[in-house]
Amino acid sequence: MTGPELPAAALEPIEPRYGRDSLADIMPTALHALGVAGEPDTLGLAAELAGVRRIAVVLLDGMGWHQLPLAAGSAPTLTDLATGRLGHARPITSGFPSTTPVSLVTLGTGTAPGRHGIVGFNLHRPGTDQVLNHLRWLDEPDPADWQPVPTAFTRADAAGLAPTVVTNPLFTGTGLTESAYRGARFGPGVEADAVAAEMLSALSESRLVYGYLPDVDRAGHDFGVATEQWHRAVTDADRLVGRLVDGLPPDSALIVTADHGQLNIPPDRRIDLDRDPRLTAGVAYVAGEARVRYLHTRPGAQADVLTAWRAVLGDRAWVATREEAVASGWFGPVPESHLQRIGDVVAVCRDRWVLMASAHEPPRLGNMIAFHGSNTTAEMEIPLLIARR
Repeated sequence: MTGPELPAAALEPIEPRYGRDSLADIMPTALHALGVAGEPDTLGLAAELAGVRRIAVVLLDGMGWHQLPLAAGSAPTLTDLATGRLGHARPITSGFPSTTPVSLVTLGTGTAPGRHGIVGFNLHRPGTDQVLNHLRWLDEPDPADWQPVPTAFTRADAAGLAPTVVTNPLFTGTGLTESAYRGARFGPGVEADAVAAEMLSALSESRLVYGYLPDVDRAGHDFGVATEQWHRAVTDADRLVGRLVDGLPPDSALIVTADHGQLNIPPDRRIDLDRDPRLTAGVAYVAGEARVRYLHTRPGAQADVLTAWRAVLGDRAWVATREEAVASGWFGPVPESHLQRIGDVVAVCRDRWVLMASAHEPPRLGNMIAFHGSNTTAEMEIPLLIARR
């Protein structure tokens, strides 16, 4: 299924707006509003957050800016926020790739992906034969080594804000959670009502509270954007936001955002790289994900892999060297210590194409309907919605 129609511009590439209008700028701006020295107001929200002593931030996984109009019939509160009737609203960008592990750490650290080093969903660990799936990261590598940047929650805790993160308790202690949220205390919240209740309770003691809800993203992957199941997940997300808006203490503000949008991918737009010998020749490790592939090549094979992938994929993907991808600015500045995590060859899907890897990844991925990760506007633009009592 191709799903709902989108404006042609939604399928055009967009650059992340680090340092002025991106997911990386939310936490520094929030800390600035709460009086933390040295934190910049890069989002320019001084007027909207003036006088605020407590801030709640909620991230709705998969609820991109271009999905909000599709959700209107199931999300009255989000619609009122997005149209400005309840407060400030505008699109900002995610980081790149536009995928959950990258975005959660980008939000949590307040830095671009190149700096924090979580530059993909799956990353090859240099010097090993391992490809790390960040959602299944339990112990090795040490999160403090793999992601060395102090989080915004660490900075908030040092400033006496007693930050709280509300998320599924199954995530507590994982490598991704430690990379994104270390420095915070944790509160349990799995479904929408529990997340709302725990966030509102935490605001009595914490001046910075963050909550996460994965339902919209999961429904999009499994059933597709704008399906009945997706709308049910949107209704739950809207109920969470509505409860937060209604329950905010008088000196508080709510910031609603997302980690990425989603695109439904039809069956005839799926290329399985593991079934085409032209695409596997010279490749030692396949990483990234279906919309952005990182190819780590065998010694001396980079040029041949680059040529073959460009010839086979044509205008269905932008295929570049690591150096070209870094120079594009998509990741922000990338220190030497993180460069090798990006493939020798990078393939970024255009339009509604995906690059499956059936021999490298679980079969479930082949059954997914909606995907994300690339640099189209539909995937990269996310909401910045602000409400105050």
